Amino acid sequence: MHSLSVSERFSRVKIDPKWSFEEHRSTDRFTHGYHRYPAKFVPHLVKKLIINYTNRTDVIADVFAGCGTTLVESKLHGRKSIGIDINPIAQLITKAKTTPLDSKKIERQFDELNDCICTYRYNKNFVVVKHERIDYWFRKREKHKIAFLYSSILSIREKKLRIFFLCALSNILKTSSKWLQSSTKPQVDPEKKPLDPFIAFRQQVKQMLKKNNEFYWELEKKDSFLTESKIINGDARRTKLKANSINVIITSPPYVTSYEYADIHQLTGYWFEYIADIVPFRRKFIGTFYSNNKIETVKSPIAQNIVDKLKNKDKRMACEVANYFTDMYKVAKEMRRILKRNGKVCLVIGNTSLYDIKIKTAEVFVEYLLELGFKVGTIIKRIIPMKLIPTMRDKTTGRFTTKMNRNKKLVYPEEYIIIARKK
Repeated sequence: MHSLSVSERFSRVKIDPKWSFEEHRSTDRFTHGYHRYPAKFVPHLVKKLIINYTNRTDVIADVFAGCGTTLVESKLHGRKSIGIDINPIAQLITKAKTTPLDSKKIERQFDELNDCICTYRYNKNFVVVKHERIDYWFRKREKHKIAFLYSSILSIREKKLRIFFLCALSNILKTSSKWLQSSTKPQVDPEKKPLDPFIAFRQQVKQMLKKNNEFYWELEKKDSFLTESKIINGDARRTKLKANSINVIITSPPYVTSYEYADIHQLTGYWFEYIADIVPFRRKFIGTFYSNNKIETVKSPIAQNIVDKLKNKDKRMACEVANYFTDMYKVAKEMRRILKRNGKVCLVIGNTSLYDIKIKTAEVFVEYLLELGFKVGTIIKRIIPMKLIPTMRDKTTGRFTTKMNRNKKLVYPEEYIIIARKK
């Protein structure tokens, strides 16, 4: 790195306004807006990375695929893509978003579902046996209607159509529940009037139908309709992809103090029977609050310095951060394994702070890449527009929070794009 230390190199990186995309909404194109998902990848950012750093014959992987932004953009640009995500709800959403459908088929099936809805009659004695947490989040009337919709959708024979309508149902669960609408954290709003599931479902399907049509015809125009997109429910630390099989990785790891994705998606998890017990489900995620109470040895001097500082403030948090950095090293090793020689990593990653200690995740990851034999090239610093990501964090935990939290602080949202090559 031209004899500069990692920290010195980062200190010289200036904000590049060309990578902020402040004029663009994150979900205004094609199927990107099918389903809410926290801290989404900005489609225009992924598009720019694809154009700048990939060729049409490349295979692109996203090992933290989330709701599939990389895969959608890869398909639009005629690149074969593979996504990995530990969350089965992410897999469902991504399958729906990357599968263009004949609009007439959707409309015919939607008509059939509407006919079914017309036959629905509420029966307060009707028993829906799913999970006790469903009773916690849903009133009886909404719960019965959702059960009716779910059963009707499961009877759809064509799998692609079934996934499309399951995605639609998943996205209306929050608005039809007692969950505080403005919060990503699981909390009940006793004053909330849940939206009627039938009304919400019809609105959702109509929006998705319009976006599906945009996606369908854009793929036809670009001759990318048959471009393969595959999403796998798996672990970024152990992807099971073939060694030396990927040309470019475009991905964004979770923050060290991240959203609790298991909790955020629990409504779908319980309804669709992805979750029986949320505790072991939480433990699968990287960057989660739920891990073992053991401080791992980290392989980065920068990371070790951060962990040592945290030990004096909060031993459990020091454990969490150490475990996170240990997992990130495993991810970096796995990236190296699956990349072809001269394959590239385009890593979008943000720093944060805990107890006023800077958690330099981007610098740590660069140390890992260098140790593993990567050549680190361009480092880009970008502002995240406020409309795309929460700017309130808890002073103690560093986790995203709301204006109502008295322990909140404003965080100027920035992140880095690291471009590296496997030698």
